[in-house]
Amino acid sequence: MTVRRPVRFAVLAALPLLAATACGDRTREPRAVARTDPGTTAASQLRQSIETATYSPPAAAPQPTSPSPGGETGETPTPANPSGVAGAALPEDSRPDPAMVRAQILLDRTRFSPGIVDGLGGQNTRQAIAAFEEANDLAVDGELDAAVFQRLAAGDSRKVLTDYTITAEDAAGPFIGTVPEDIEAMSRLETVGYANAREALAEKFHMTEALLDALNPGADFARAGQNIVVAQTGPDALQGEVSRIVVSKAEQSVRAFGADGTLLAFYPATIGSTGTPSPSGSHTVRAIAPRPNYTYDPSRVSYGDGGRKVIVPPGPNNPVGSVWIDLSRDTYGIHGTADPEKIGKTASNGCVRLTNWDVEQLAAAVKAGVEVKFT
Repeated sequence: MTVRRPVRFAVLAALPLLAATACGDRTREPRAVARTDPGTTAASQLRQSIETATYSPPAAAPQPTSPSPGGETGETPTPANPSGVAGAALPEDSRPDPAMVRAQILLDRTRFSPGIVDGLGGQNTRQAIAAFEEANDLAVDGELDAAVFQRLAAGDSRKVLTDYTITAEDAAGPFIGTVPEDIEAMSRLETVGYANAREALAEKFHMTEALLDALNPGADFARAGQNIVVAQTGPDALQGEVSRIVVSKAEQSVRAFGADGTLLAFYPATIGSTGTPSPSGSHTVRAIAPRPNYTYDPSRVSYGDGGRKVIVPPGPNNPVGSVWIDLSRDTYGIHGTADPEKIGKTASNGCVRLTNWDVEQLAAAVKAGVEVKFT
């Protein structure tokens, strides 16, 4: 991460005096008043609100006013945007909640992954909180409350956002514009890369593009040297080697354990579907494949519309994402995804799907022979 240096302001030379008026007065030309971009102000307020956020109970819904003397019911007042920050014009359910952003980043750092950081919460975040509560001997309900917030913040006092300078590598891509949905079209690409630098940077810092935009209005994400504000996520590596993986179909989650039984990480997951369920019982890791290609072979799989065998080249927007953890059950694996926002919300073709950053972290701590138990 790079630290943004303080901006140095040049001292403006005094403007020349105007000619004397008939009354002999000498006046100065008014100085131009600097105007602040409302978007920049809102983004600064959002950043400050995220960094200082603490838990407070949700406000009670406003009550309708009493009927007026004439018999007409008065209007129910519209609740103000509680945070007073960026997103005030958005529908209430799509505004990033500063406290939720902070909690999600702290969960990410403690390796209780909420999936993608969006400031909106949801099932993945509730499951991460529940796993964190269980591991920390708190009452398990999956709700972000004062006890959870205090425990998260007590273990990590660092800021949750940081300044980052876009590098030449970030801006270089390769980017492919619109990502094809059809695997036949994907197979004709050299790589199934990110659509653009904005998508790549959002994924690099485990964020939604919407939250990245809210923190950086007007930023040129394709320009090397551009300073932006991003989530300060946790370390890439787990604290120990994984000796056992437990995949919960009911919870739609993956837990990684060390040799002594310590829970090393929790990840939200998409696991199979009704038509193509994931396997049951115990299996083992057979191999790890970074930057995998994706092979659709109708003679070996039970999904799809048949047709010919297709091989899609590697890339983060490949159907199996950035890493494939191959299992001893043929054609099944744990892998990444092109759509991190959909983890836990859509079905898979029997495999276990994680965000790219979560599966990369897991794969780096796994070796062939590790047990993978489906429950």
